[in-house]
Amino acid sequence: MTNADTSFDVIVVGGGPAGLAAAIALSQTGARTALVARQAPYADNRTTALLGGSVDFLDEIGVWSSCRDRAAGLKTMRLVDDTGRLIRAPEVRFMADEIGLDVFGYNIANAVLVEALEQRASETGELTRVAEDAESVRTDAEGVTVTTASGRVLTAQLVVGADGRHSLCREAAGIGVGRRTLQQSALTFNITHARPHHNASTEFHTPHGPCVFVPLPGDRCSVVWVAAPKEADRLFALDDDALSAAAERQSHSILGRVQVEPGRHLFPLAIERPHRYAQNRIALIGEAAHVVPPIGAQGLNLGLRDGIDLADIVRNAKAAGEDVGAPQVIARYGAARRADILSRTFVIDVANRSLLSDFLPMQSLRAVGMHMIGGIGPLRRLAMREGLAPSWRTSRKAG
Repeated sequence: MTNADTSFDVIVVGGGPAGLAAAIALSQTGARTALVARQAPYADNRTTALLGGSVDFLDEIGVWSSCRDRAAGLKTMRLVDDTGRLIRAPEVRFMADEIGLDVFGYNIANAVLVEALEQRASETGELTRVAEDAESVRTDAEGVTVTTASGRVLTAQLVVGADGRHSLCREAAGIGVGRRTLQQSALTFNITHARPHHNASTEFHTPHGPCVFVPLPGDRCSVVWVAAPKEADRLFALDDDALSAAAERQSHSILGRVQVEPGRHLFPLAIERPHRYAQNRIALIGEAAHVVPPIGAQGLNLGLRDGIDLADIVRNAKAAGEDVGAPQVIARYGAARRADILSRTFVIDVANRSLLSDFLPMQSLRAVGMHMIGGIGPLRRLAMREGLAPSWRTSRKAG
């Protein structure tokens, strides 16, 4: 084994969608890049709504063309107050064509997206794939050493931790994390339905959290149902016919008769944020850098923006002849991501708290806010644009 086989500019640890996309993008910057992640068929039937620049990014790295035909466009987003409270917000309807777009984005099965990313990664000659788990990560002033499960030893100037909420890389960097467990769980499953969805996503706001029906190709939708833990456990335990009936009731039959497809998932919700996004030659992306509830489709979109910004910073550092893992370089990454992540987390948290609150003034404030967004065109259009990506954020940052 030669030094070229083991020494890289950047090593990405973790093979989820965010890690795969970042590895492909980094390999296109001129940085010698390795991806350390076990290859296995993606068995999860969950989906992701890719918004705004996420689709553009996937197109730029040569992925989107191979999965676009298996995604459903999102032309309309409806917010419906289904709390049954005395003070309720009016229905708000967002239309993509109002801000000059054909669609806000696309909803796609994670398995389809990962398949397309894996295929592109395999075609990228500049990317070395090490199909193993990372066993250990050690960092010092000169570089980072990654040892794989088989004992293979790799070194790099920079390691990218894309290894999820229990991140080995984050621990190796000495980065602490703040966690707040929410008294909510999310149940996810897919359905077929009798009436067409017309590419409209509908989010019902209940006293315990949102339940959103997001279009998939054909007469199908993905469902993310956020509820109190006991209620989520009860729904998860229902047989397919009973869960189908429950989903049809929750949807107020807007999609006609509903039938649950095989496969469902239940997970507790939390908000997690590391104290830093980069330290000691390690940069964090995806769920290693932020965990948010599945509200507003922000999770993976944030993770893809992590990859966009990191690739830009590495590209500029390489062009300037800098060590891509040097403190001043990774500090740029932290500065680039901080406002985006904090603002998104704050908005999601406030929206969730306002929905759950039994405090009448809070309910009134929420209703007034929704009324203003729904009734005032410039404010509604601003909300739509901000929902896709922060207006103050430039997509290509200078190094």
